[in-house]
Amino acid sequence: MTEVTLEQMLAAREARVRMQDGLRARYGAPVVSFTMNIPGPVKNTPLIRRAFGEGCDALRAALSEGGLPVLWSSVQEADTGCEALFAVDGEALAVKRVCTAIEDADAIGRLYDMDVLAPDGTKLDREAVGGGARNCIVCGAPGRGCASRRTHTVEELQAAARRIMEAHFAEIEARHIAELVTRALLDEVYTTPKPGLVDRNNNGSHSDMTVETFERSAEALRGYWARCFTVGFGTRDAAADETFAQLREAGVEAERAMFAATEGVNTHKGAVYTLGVLCGAMGRLWRPDARRELGAVLRECAAMTKAAVDAELSALRAKPETALTKGQRLYLTHGLRGIRGEVADALPGIVEASLPKLRAALATGRSRNDAGVYALLALIARGTDTNMAARGGAAAASKAAADAAGLLAAAEFPEIGDVLDMDAAFIRANLSPGGCADLLAATYFLHDWETGAAD
Repeated sequence: MTEVTLEQMLAAREARVRMQDGLRARYGAPVVSFTMNIPGPVKNTPLIRRAFGEGCDALRAALSEGGLPVLWSSVQEADTGCEALFAVDGEALAVKRVCTAIEDADAIGRLYDMDVLAPDGTKLDREAVGGGARNCIVCGAPGRGCASRRTHTVEELQAAARRIMEAHFAEIEARHIAELVTRALLDEVYTTPKPGLVDRNNNGSHSDMTVETFERSAEALRGYWARCFTVGFGTRDAAADETFAQLREAGVEAERAMFAATEGVNTHKGAVYTLGVLCGAMGRLWRPDARRELGAVLRECAAMTKAAVDAELSALRAKPETALTKGQRLYLTHGLRGIRGEVADALPGIVEASLPKLRAALATGRSRNDAGVYALLALIARGTDTNMAARGGAAAASKAAADAAGLLAAAEFPEIGDVLDMDAAFIRANLSPGGCADLLAATYFLHDWETGAAD
């Protein structure tokens, strides 16, 4: 980051005025001068450039939508700040309305200075198009009073500007995460064949749900994933267990939305937990210029959940008579910790089994569907799905896991016909690897997030 002097800023301003005058003389049209309102001596960083680029895109789009063609434009990203000039074919007040609307559209617009010069050189005021006074970025006070009195320090102003930009892009990332998770949930149910599970061929071992049930559930949960990311981002400076506590509250509400959409059918309860924690971890670690690191996210998941899971299981061991659910009883009798144990251990099933298998299959040119089938087999073969044991008994679940492991031992990518035979066997035995299905959805999601496949 390069600091600039007052003299450099004044020189840049003079050069910009000369360009503006030249454009007005050349085109006889209004000129938009777009700069960033960035306090302090550092005027150009990756975050500032990203915000500026989004402002330029918004301005071009709004001018086009308003029927105001751009006759000429230039963009410069100098140490003295990001600058853009646009000569626009249109009435100056109409151009100013567009610029003011962008400035007022959301919080980041407060950092945009979109001046409009009429062909005669008059600078149009915001008030001329119904715009009000701009608020202080630190305390929100209207007008220029804080600036004229120097109420806030440069450091406070810089911190406020950064918060505005970070919050803006975190919100965009939250929406992106929500779309990725929703796609992953749909891809999971569409993946066919899936032994014992709902897919495009049949309803597996389930009489109470269909593909359409899962589609309704996925749509009902769409906003939850963004909320989890936002919870993580908002508590990034707090202890990891504080994030987890808030995620649990959000998860309870998400389950209500799921049951309302499915008329009481449990389609995604495990996914609400697993993917909710993943989204929260991503929010805790997100920075606008940070690389996507899967390992860091999984470690954060463990840090958020391990203490709570260990405490719950310890309490269950101390008072086994309190075991109410099949999952709790399976833990006491067979040591199966379920999806919560997986997350607390940083999702080893995904790291060691499903994600490598998915990647390997895709690398050979196999379809996303078939790669998902093989990833699911790898998960089933681990033999840790409590839903399998709960429905068919520990012995049947163990045999089913061994059968899946046998298929993968005989061929890296078994014939789909053999998977269809396994599907029929699972249905006869009333087996359904629901926990593996949740992990398959998480596998799709993490693959897409890490590779940027859906960006």
